[in-house]
Amino acid sequence: MTSFYLLSFATSAYFLGFWLLVAHAGTRREALGRAGLAATWSGFVVHAAGIGLRWYESYRLPGDVGHAPFANFYESVVFFGWTIVLAYLMADLRVRRRILGVFALPLALACMGWAQLSGREAIEPLMPALRSRWLTYHVISCFLAYGAFAMSFCVSLMYLIRARTQGGGRIGIWSGMLRLFPAIDVLDDMNYRCVAVGFPIWTVGIVTGAAWANYAWGRYWSWDPKETWSLIVWLVYAAFLHARLTRGWSGRATAWLAVGGFAATLFCYLGVNLFLPGLHSYGS
Repeated sequence: MTSFYLLSFATSAYFLGFWLLVAHAGTRREALGRAGLAATWSGFVVHAAGIGLRWYESYRLPGDVGHAPFANFYESVVFFGWTIVLAYLMADLRVRRRILGVFALPLALACMGWAQLSGREAIEPLMPALRSRWLTYHVISCFLAYGAFAMSFCVSLMYLIRARTQGGGRIGIWSGMLRLFPAIDVLDDMNYRCVAVGFPIWTVGIVTGAAWANYAWGRYWSWDPKETWSLIVWLVYAAFLHARLTRGWSGRATAWLAVGGFAATLFCYLGVNLFLPGLHSYGS
């Protein structure tokens, strides 16, 4: 499948972009930063083309196979990687700090590497329960939120590193890189903005998932492990926004809450699909 080669190219471009950005962080040579960003943008565009081409390829296969490329674990992890890079590039456009990619691109590379090494890139027919437009709306919403939450996690790590060094902690390997970090108040604001973007999209994902469940199984909510953990993730980020907007929480408190929220998000996506029985276990 041609889409597989496009996705492989995107993975290589992200890998190159990451190391160029690391070199930029170590040398502070702006040319390396521009090259790293260019490699990342090229990978992102080819990645999007690969996802679109896989969608097209599914309709070219014999039989009733055609579907949006979000229906199995391979396809979902590829899309997850794309949303992480999307969130990073949008953040870079806002603050123009290449160092963000040193934290975000490893997550995208982990997704793409896992997908490439899984050996499950073959396009498969959909099971009957997945033959619904609600699937497309639900998955796109959830993974766009995943990308925003992943960026919130990366920014929170950067905040905690900067806060520790400002508080007299050991600097170590961060001594040169810290000069490239956004200001600590900018990191705090970025964390809030990432969650503020991701939370309503996640809410849409839950609502469309409930509509899909009613279409497929005749009930909106059944306390399936995936549904339960989706609600847990929603509650964590709702608590984040509530604490920020009404209690004045900021800084370390919200950074740690964002880290915990992303841990819950990863378990909702990976842990539930791979280790717990339920209606979403097909994803494994």
